[in-house]
Amino acid sequence: MSISELEFQAKSVEDTPAQAIEGRSQWWLTWHRLRRDKLAVAAMIVIVLIALCAILAPVFSAITGHSPTAVYPNSGLAADGSPVGPGSLFWFGTDNLGHDLFVRVMYGTQISLFVGVVTTLIGTAAGVSIGLISGYFGGWVDGILARVVDSVLAFPYIILALSLAVVFGPSLTIVIAVISFFSWAGIARVVRGQTLSLKEKEYIEAARSLGSGPWRIMFIDIFPNLMAPVLVLATLNIPAAIVFEATLDYLGLGVQPPTSSWGNILAAAQSYYQQAWWFLVFPAVALVITTVAFNLLGDGVRDAMDPRTERVLAAGRGRRKRRRNLARPTGGPSAQYPDPPRQPSPGSA
Repeated sequence: MSISELEFQAKSVEDTPAQAIEGRSQWWLTWHRLRRDKLAVAAMIVIVLIALCAILAPVFSAITGHSPTAVYPNSGLAADGSPVGPGSLFWFGTDNLGHDLFVRVMYGTQISLFVGVVTTLIGTAAGVSIGLISGYFGGWVDGILARVVDSVLAFPYIILALSLAVVFGPSLTIVIAVISFFSWAGIARVVRGQTLSLKEKEYIEAARSLGSGPWRIMFIDIFPNLMAPVLVLATLNIPAAIVFEATLDYLGLGVQPPTSSWGNILAAAQSYYQQAWWFLVFPAVALVITTVAFNLLGDGVRDAMDPRTERVLAAGRGRRKRRRNLARPTGGPSAQYPDPPRQPSPGSA
């Protein structure tokens, strides 16, 4: 290569505008991994559809012309008083009283999602606060709060729900209070363990040396590094809260008829499931689909927020690629079965 060609290449490199190197945040990497998880993406789509069903429940009620609390004894019950099956008039059939089951299931979606989201927010806020205080201060503060967490985790929730229902009466407020009371302890334990590890890091020591107070260090320096496990736990707590709410309603400790919820619909269907399968199947399927979708999304978020996941997936793809290259012949029969190397004759040397 001549000197003139080298000068031309150097000149072209100098004239090329430099491209800025754009950093990738942790949230960008999380979303990049999450959207490649097909199960997590499908779960998000299902959750969006369920939320739309909850929001559009009044619209479905207007389309069918049936109220969730209205009783239709003439068209909604058979001659012997049994529920009517699915059809053009009642899409999911009716219940034992002649309610439109489709409309009641749609309105039950509102109760389940509302309880799941609200109790998760309350439990997450309380768990993060108590876990940060316990892990950062340590000593007798940690001892007392850790024993409180152990007591909450060991307390039978049904007994507390029964006691509150007897004293104050069954209601949605009782359901939210009971679920929130038992949902913060698990988050507090995880946050406490992470805080015990993070408070010994060098940047925390630097913040102390600069005069930062304990509350600023806890909520400004430590808390952002806890977002990944807290978000994963919150995502997994929503389906647990939904099942918890349905259980309390099924036992008669929560939402009471005529207000519809999946739990009290299933409780009313236990005596009719043999002759009216739709009475049990549709609310049960709605409950199963919702909880499975949130659990799959929680698993996907957990894998996406784990920085080791990308390396594990990349290593697995590399091993599979190498195995395919080794198993695939590169040429014809002679390449697949090469001739053995020829040995030199004694006289060739």
